[in-house]
Amino acid sequence: MGMDRQDLAEPRVGRRRVRAKLSLHAGEARTPSGGSRGWVVATVAVALLGLAACGGSPGASPSDVSPAAAAAAAPPAPAAALQTLTETGSSLMAPLFTRWAPAYHSRFSQVTLRTVTSSSGQGISSAAAGTADIGASDAYLSPATLAKYVGLVNIPLAVAALMVVYNVPGISPSTHLRLNGQVLAQMFTGKISRWDDPAITALNPGVRLPGAAIVPVHRVDSSGSTFLFTSYLNAQAPSGWDSSRIGTTVAWPRPPGAVGATGSDAVITSLESASGAIGYVGVSYLSPVHQANEGEAALGNSSGNFVLPTSDAIQAALGSFTNTPANETISLINGSTPHAYPIINYEYAVVNTSQSSAARAQDLRAFLHWAVTSGTAQLASVNFEPLPSSIVTLSDAQIAKIKG
Repeated sequence: MGMDRQDLAEPRVGRRRVRAKLSLHAGEARTPSGGSRGWVVATVAVALLGLAACGGSPGASPSDVSPAAAAAAAPPAPAAALQTLTETGSSLMAPLFTRWAPAYHSRFSQVTLRTVTSSSGQGISSAAAGTADIGASDAYLSPATLAKYVGLVNIPLAVAALMVVYNVPGISPSTHLRLNGQVLAQMFTGKISRWDDPAITALNPGVRLPGAAIVPVHRVDSSGSTFLFTSYLNAQAPSGWDSSRIGTTVAWPRPPGAVGATGSDAVITSLESASGAIGYVGVSYLSPVHQANEGEAALGNSSGNFVLPTSDAIQAALGSFTNTPANETISLINGSTPHAYPIINYEYAVVNTSQSSAARAQDLRAFLHWAVTSGTAQLASVNFEPLPSSIVTLSDAQIAKIKG
């Protein structure tokens, strides 16, 4: 039988979609009416520089700023002059920046934060090129990127999770189908092609699954969400999902009916229009998923339990990872505690530590420090979690490296 929210604590809801034209996107997500959807701040917005993101082993280069020095270096306020900061990147983080931008402007009226939704890959290229001040990314910088752009750092600002969502005929969204990495890998390679496949029914006793064809929906842009999803598939099914298919862009298998989508909104729209579809989006899109009457899977973790991305489950997963390196590049996939949600991540700001002026550097340091302290007031509205205090210390140490 289906799983109730009594069995799996309900994730907090509080997301909304806003329409905007995306000027830095590789392509536009189509709405049912043919328009484009994105996230925009009503009057003020932040633009965070190029996003990090590619697969690969996390690096561990030591920080050159001590935690004590970092605390002292964090400016309490930006410079007095009028200033605009720009951000682009992760669509998963976009709902948070739409809240951060006006909140920060309300606190410091001299700073306008201008944000444009794109993707983690677009963010990193913008950061590297210096066309944005801050890049938002769901994935850490790869060793190759760190070697190529020695001035870039990835700074965790919050903790998020990735959902697997679906549109299965006859299955109520409240059922929360049970799925794990092994089965999902076969669904996305086409080895499992129908919803009533024995491998799926075995995970969902008592649920009457239809014989509908499975329509895998994946991101075609350079996406941090793809990095997280493919990392989970490889962690749980290394023989079924090779490590070469971990990354922000991957060589997706093309089973019959597979759909590619650009941006998180487009994933939700694709699921709406395709019966039997399954895809992945961040927890900041739970409200649009509910509005579209789509289901959210309970995912199998490393202990064999099936959990939803509740606050408790995200925190339980976070407790599995106690050795975040000084440069904060770390995978938080498939945590080891029994009630851990298996796909969580740090949400990163990618910035260049060498800025054009001391005032610009001060403005960036002030905003980023605010984001990991006072800015946590906006996290619950998008179902994100605050950083542990030890990670705030590491982030402040990285923020202190930004100079002009």
